Amino acid sequence: MLAVIRYSVPAARTGEFLAQAHDIADTLAAQPGHIRGRVARSVDDSELWALVSEWEGAGFYRRALGAARMAMYPLMTLMINEPSAFEDVARA
Repeated sequence: MLAVIRYSVPAARTGEFLAQAHDIADTLAAQPGHIRGRVARSVDDSELWALVSEWEGAGFYRRALGAARMAMYPLMTLMINEPSAFEDVARA
């Protein structure tokens, strides 16, 4: 399962965002079911960022969000409100 949380980050907040995003990524990485994760920035829009993580399943991801809630709170105003969980789809 793939999780993508996107953020719109003004240039003036980039340093603050990056430090907090890496803290979130570290918190998520310590949770059961976490496979890998990273913080990424759009190559086309320097204010568009993503916290991307891969999980053994949606249940692991949902529980990890609860564990990371306090770390995520300061960045919630920058979060783009959209679905973040994506399941793998087998090739037909």
